[in-house]
Amino acid sequence: MNFIIWIVVGGLLGWVASMIMHTDAQQGIVLNVVVGIVGALLGGWLLAPLFGTGTINQNDFSIGSLLVSLLGAVVLLAAVNLFRQGKPR
Repeated sequence: MNFIIWIVVGGLLGWVASMIMHTDAQQGIVLNVVVGIVGALLGGWLLAPLFGTGTINQNDFSIGSLLVSLLGAVVLLAAVNLFRQGKPR
């Protein structure tokens, strides 16, 4: 059951990150889930130690962990846009 919640929350975070970065029209629901989960991994690796919180991948569903995971997804989309179009947008 926890895996399903992880997928749903990752998808929502990926969707919100794509709305922030204005890339929602370019990707579907599967890519939103992938961006949310990989962004949470990236946020956990880079940002969680700075903020002293976990991520959704570590079964920590607090406000701080959701924000770190969202920030990781936004950073991931910025990096993808930078390599794809030459600008982080």
